[in-house]
Amino acid sequence: MMKKIIRSGVLATMIVGMLSGTAMAAQKAPRRGQAPRIDATPMNGQQAFGRFIITYKDGSAARNNPATITRDTGQALSRAGLSTKARPVNAVHLRKLAIGADLVKTSRKLDRVEAEAFMRQIATDPNVASVTIDQLRRPVLDFRAPASLQPQTFIPDDTLFRYQWHLNVPDGTKTVNDVANAGGSNVTNAWDLADGNGVVIAVLDTGLTRHEDIDTSLADAGYDFISDGFVSGRDSDDRVPGGWDTGDWTNEEPWLSACTNAQNPPSPSSWHGTHVASTTGAEKTNNALGMAGIAHNAKVLPVRVLGHCGGYDSDINDAIVWAAGGHVDGVPDNAHPAQVINLSLGGGGTCSASDPAAQAVALANSLGATVVVSAGNSNANAADFTPASCPGVITVAATGITSRRAFYSNYGATVEIAAPGGGAYANDGSSGSLVNDGFIWQAVNDGATVPTDEYQYGGLAGTSQAAPHVSGTVALMQGARADAELPPLTPAEVLSILQRTAHAPSVTPSQPIGAGIVDAYAAVMAAVGDDGGCTEDCGLVAIPLTNKVDVTGLSGNNGSEALYSFEAKAGQLLNILTLGGTGDVSLYVSFGQEPTAANAQFKSERPGNNETVRVTAPQAGTYYIKLVGKTAYNGLTLVARQ
Repeated sequence: MMKKIIRSGVLATMIVGMLSGTAMAAQKAPRRGQAPRIDATPMNGQQAFGRFIITYKDGSAARNNPATITRDTGQALSRAGLSTKARPVNAVHLRKLAIGADLVKTSRKLDRVEAEAFMRQIATDPNVASVTIDQLRRPVLDFRAPASLQPQTFIPDDTLFRYQWHLNVPDGTKTVNDVANAGGSNVTNAWDLADGNGVVIAVLDTGLTRHEDIDTSLADAGYDFISDGFVSGRDSDDRVPGGWDTGDWTNEEPWLSACTNAQNPPSPSSWHGTHVASTTGAEKTNNALGMAGIAHNAKVLPVRVLGHCGGYDSDINDAIVWAAGGHVDGVPDNAHPAQVINLSLGGGGTCSASDPAAQAVALANSLGATVVVSAGNSNANAADFTPASCPGVITVAATGITSRRAFYSNYGATVEIAAPGGGAYANDGSSGSLVNDGFIWQAVNDGATVPTDEYQYGGLAGTSQAAPHVSGTVALMQGARADAELPPLTPAEVLSILQRTAHAPSVTPSQPIGAGIVDAYAAVMAAVGDDGGCTEDCGLVAIPLTNKVDVTGLSGNNGSEALYSFEAKAGQLLNILTLGGTGDVSLYVSFGQEPTAANAQFKSERPGNNETVRVTAPQAGTYYIKLVGKTAYNGLTLVARQ
């Protein structure tokens, strides 16, 4: 019989490298209207680089010719002065990626200067559309719930369910720790309507471990996409069947010296994927044991993309396509295509539609999969992190039990919605006493390195925990649709419903965190058309602004539109301003309705980015604010002051 252990878990979210790394502008200035062809932005404290993603233009000879790619990249090494008789360096073609790009590996790792020089030489080939580093996404250590906070077993059915405040109704009901719950996701009411039956959720993470309270029925059907033996811990670079977590510890050699530093301290295995998968629905529910999962009748497909030291972009992007049902060379097609894909991982860097990660997401979207990602744990603008800033994803910020934005959570215009991630400290503060209700509790493993047969439950806090609340809710929505014999929702329809059914935080966010906190019950009701007859044009979805709080780092393309809202007081001068950055935007404002260039009650259309709207005698209520890109813009700040 397995030993039952309840442990305060390691908050080792795979929001990889959120606290380290600065962008390095290592690219030739493109001609006006062209995207940069080189992306040399090393992240996560990475000092050496041996893998590069090259995208060739359609019709070029090298696009489908590994021998030509190996020859051309070898010549690029020579032109860069990196391969000499005294110190030769070779490049080999590893494989074609699911998005059509090619992965190349050098025989030794290059430092930053060498990597930039190599990429510049590759980019001189007119057949190359882009070249980027295959970045190694690395874990960061977040917050560990102390042992004194561990739950104590009480009355069945799921014996520890009362500690899962994050699944309950946010109506102020006191928790087991006598805290008013204003931050729950209303899953308990949603269970009256749906349980995720017939839906597959793919969790791309560290994999899944065996546990008495976890459904592992699709673990063998999953896949380990890690193609580097050092990262996977295997004896070869081969990918292998099965989505099992074999451990990701870095507190022993050879990973101790190669992968750890001040930003990435040595750590035991995190079992991060097990915790995330359990939240989405893998945790068995109503079984008189432990805790509960959200879409507990869905099937969770674990896909291992993170191992020792993290995981490479090329593996993660291939796994996104495979999980959605797309083909990846060298891997058997997925027999269980996912309708929902959860990515509780990421790192620094921006993501445009032409980036490999965005291309993988676009392929997954086209196959019907909704891709949910973590916003990041750096208390910074999510626009500067990837895949959080990729088009086509649903980016999730974290809130705590009071509904306040978690102090660590990223924010900004690229965040679509928030969900419970845990605030760690009492009253969701940024310091003080760690509290039980500051964490998300789910099943994990007991092993310090490799998995053991002992089972336990751990408390984690981070946007890694917020994202699976949304993924589980999407699975409930799609399952309810299937039960009602309705076609599945498209990813765009899913996002629209999530945003218009989200509930407003009772504590005004200090920074924008999307349309509000996910409401699973309201989202499921709306998914089957039972939300008061509302089927379309059901109200505006706008990002709320907080008085006198700057929203920074905004960007958009020519013709892009972004809608914000502000709750104004009557009669007190209201100033709405944009400033800084590059490009040209226009500003449109109306009370109680979406403004356009034609009907806006107030507007500012000056050349450049410095726009101002003054409402001298505002009404009490909601003003809607629209930013329109007259040209592409970047680095913009928006603020409303009253």
